[in-house]
Amino acid sequence: MARGINKAILVGNLGNDPETKYTQGGLAITKISLATTSVRKDRDGNTQENTQWHRVTFFGKLAEIAGEYLRKGSQVYVEGEIRYDKYTGQDGVEKYFTEIVANEMQMLGGRGEGGGGYDRGGGGGYERGGGRPQRQEQQRREPAQRPPAEEFPDDDIPF
Repeated sequence: MARGINKAILVGNLGNDPETKYTQGGLAITKISLATTSVRKDRDGNTQENTQWHRVTFFGKLAEIAGEYLRKGSQVYVEGEIRYDKYTGQDGVEKYFTEIVANEMQMLGGRGEGGGGYDRGGGGGYERGGGRPQRQEQQRREPAQRPPAEEFPDDDIPF
């Protein structure tokens, strides 16, 4: 029997600091607003940017990690499923919204950029599965051998 697939993959930047709340049972729920931007050229050759904003929700341990380590401007990779929902506002009007319920998160960028300094190939991501999130173990790598300093004249330094 065929099953459906509902998967969203986003790479973007946080528009504000994460908001973490806890249920009465102690389950962490963290919400972020994530911006993704695509760039294209129009007929005249001018660059056009299109930014989309996404509501992303994390639960459990993944929510605790997101709330602790992510900050406004952080770049992050998120995998999850798309959920559509509605609620009735105070004025009695039904309002609809779309959100991504994340089950995997990867902090991108260096520490100075608000990220966790992990890279996708290194396995430093976080997953939520079977109700119990697990941190993937980061692989240890030997540092590359650097040539002696005298092989780099000052004129070759790019900064």
